[in-house]
Amino acid sequence: MLKSLQVFLRLEAAGGLLLMTAAVLAMLVANSPLSGYYNALLNLPFEVKLGAFGIAKPLLLWINDGLMAVFFFLVGMELKREVVEGHLSSLRQASLPAFAAMGGMMVPAACFLILNRNDPTSMEGWAIPTATDIAFALGVLSLLGKRVPTALKAFLLSVAIFDDLGAIIVIALFYTAKLSILSLLIAAGLIVCLALLNRFGVTRPAAYILLGIPLWVAVLKSGVHATLAGVVLAMFIPLRMPKNGSSPPLSDSLLLHLEHALHPWVAFGVLPLFAFANAGVSIGDLSLADTLQPVPLGIVSGLFLGKQIGILGLSWIAVRLGIASRPDGIGWGQLYGVALLCGIGFTMALFIASLAFEQSGADYLGLERLGILIGSLVSGLAGYAVLRFALNRRSDLPDELT
Repeated sequence: MLKSLQVFLRLEAAGGLLLMTAAVLAMLVANSPLSGYYNALLNLPFEVKLGAFGIAKPLLLWINDGLMAVFFFLVGMELKREVVEGHLSSLRQASLPAFAAMGGMMVPAACFLILNRNDPTSMEGWAIPTATDIAFALGVLSLLGKRVPTALKAFLLSVAIFDDLGAIIVIALFYTAKLSILSLLIAAGLIVCLALLNRFGVTRPAAYILLGIPLWVAVLKSGVHATLAGVVLAMFIPLRMPKNGSSPPLSDSLLLHLEHALHPWVAFGVLPLFAFANAGVSIGDLSLADTLQPVPLGIVSGLFLGKQIGILGLSWIAVRLGIASRPDGIGWGQLYGVALLCGIGFTMALFIASLAFEQSGADYLGLERLGILIGSLVSGLAGYAVLRFALNRRSDLPDELT
């Protein structure tokens, strides 16, 4: 399990560095003479037809609704594996990151709502600063090299997984358009079929893919966001298959095979492409006053202040009450650095922002994306600085804080 975690973290860290490159490239292109071509490319229409049935979307939405469903499929498999076999499989292991993630969602949301309380439309974006980008955060963490304890990386990963679970719930409950009952019934029927495949021990990937694609279409047409189909599909991918009354080794797991096969494609393909398509903000017409408007200010304050206060604060309370315990050998200074890194919202924050203002038709001229970029950048720099200092110290914060 430790070897698998190390391989996973190496992929995530490298993918995070590629994400940074894609985001910077998008900003450069969006603010250059190539900006017209950039926007034209993202608005290029694509249509898939089967008889009278068709799906027509611009390239940007194929990326956000289609490729990101693959990302959510991977997230769902990671979540299932961690809960069943991994770092979240016991209450003691899961309690501290669970409390940390809870604080890391509630406080940032409160920061945003307080600053946007006078505008009902902008309040729709309350969930934007609640997200954490695990790839980006681990990419920054990797810059510190081998000094970073594996336990600290595992804690960051666990917090991010709970954070992703919270984001999935938020998207399902709060960012759902007008529902189509027929499409939901079709989706429900396909889910029953997936459950039967799992129940009877089917381990052929093609069987799940053949049901997963129409499930994505049904969810897309239902009004529930299409990416959630990826999470649902992941829940039915077998992790362990009973064989003659016993469980085979995890090396025979279909879920692990799919996860390992998809991870490089998502880390080095899907997420950088999503970043390039969504991070391109034109700042030529923006002023300092624009960044102080409620929407970007709420996002920056939520990501930078809300995340660190919520994660470290609720973690400290949980430890003081005896509900949870710190990872062995990890001090409060290191946990504070991780809390700052969790303010890197980037991928998931950009995704939620696209949903938050899509339904209302609000146009904030890229200010929401600018807020995400600024908040993520400040959080990343601060987290790196704090961790570099904390990892170089022989002792952490005073004993009275433990």
